[in-house]
Amino acid sequence: MRAAWYLKNGEARDVMVVGDWPTPQAGAGEVLVRLVTSGVNPSDVKSRRARPLTEAIVPHSDGAGVIAAVGDGVPASRVGERVWIWNGQWGRALGTAAEYIALPSAQAVVLPDSTDFAAGACFGIPALTALQAVYLAGDLRDKPVLVTGASSAVGHYVTQLVTLAGGQVIGTVGSPAKAAHAQAAGMREAIFYKTESVAQRVKDLTAGRGVPVIIDMDFASTAGLLAEGVLAPHGRVVCYGANTPEIAFNFRAMLFQSVALQFFLVYELTAADRQRAQDRLTELLQSQQLQHPIGARFTLDQIVQAHETVEAGQTVGNVVIDLT
Repeated sequence: MRAAWYLKNGEARDVMVVGDWPTPQAGAGEVLVRLVTSGVNPSDVKSRRARPLTEAIVPHSDGAGVIAAVGDGVPASRVGERVWIWNGQWGRALGTAAEYIALPSAQAVVLPDSTDFAAGACFGIPALTALQAVYLAGDLRDKPVLVTGASSAVGHYVTQLVTLAGGQVIGTVGSPAKAAHAQAAGMREAIFYKTESVAQRVKDLTAGRGVPVIIDMDFASTAGLLAEGVLAPHGRVVCYGANTPEIAFNFRAMLFQSVALQFFLVYELTAADRQRAQDRLTELLQSQQLQHPIGARFTLDQIVQAHETVEAGQTVGNVVIDLT
């Protein structure tokens, strides 16, 4: 089969290789998936740059395709199923930037016929992260919710899900184009964080009360806002990422506001949380209630350009590699 891989950390154009790779086989409890698409996420490029490695890495955790074969213990009836993949390259070397992937049967989830393979490459990280974040945020009916990065891959799903839950999204965005993208998903109010004070705009929009919930993509940036009245007393921050590993924050301000902090990593969801998120996603897909915007598509031979596009951060929508 054809695949892309790297043997050392570095810039995509310096370390990425595309060529022939042995086709994997489905072991006991596994399925072999003929991949049609592979999703490229920010975590994939961060891993390529810095995550320690001891062997060749075929990158990407997300993808979609058709089950081509099954291993012992997996019903033969699964052959031919359209599926999407989660954790394709988490805790293992061989991800979805290849024509085939073998992985545990549970990590290949049925993809409804009404959902295309490009959308299926957006679920493992963006959609499941958004579903878990909104679940942890609690009852959002009639509540203003600050969504940082509302036009990002995860934020766009968060915006849709908060809206479906009856909340009103106040989103931070970086440009008019990104604002329009988030507004199409249901965002009520845009805050242009590069040119506006996020704290002041939130206060203006909430009559000085602050929001009861923040769903956050970068706690390194958001931590400083918590001492500025952005979050209402007894409010909750649900966070799924940060751009720096060590973050200082005003503990006294959060203590006296009785702030609740909830962090989670989508790769390490409990079995119960993951199943609940998958069930909810399937329900939303079957009722066609979600948008899955694809911002750029590349071939496997263009994987360097795909990674550089994600790193540039200017593309509106998900970045997908077509493998067929």
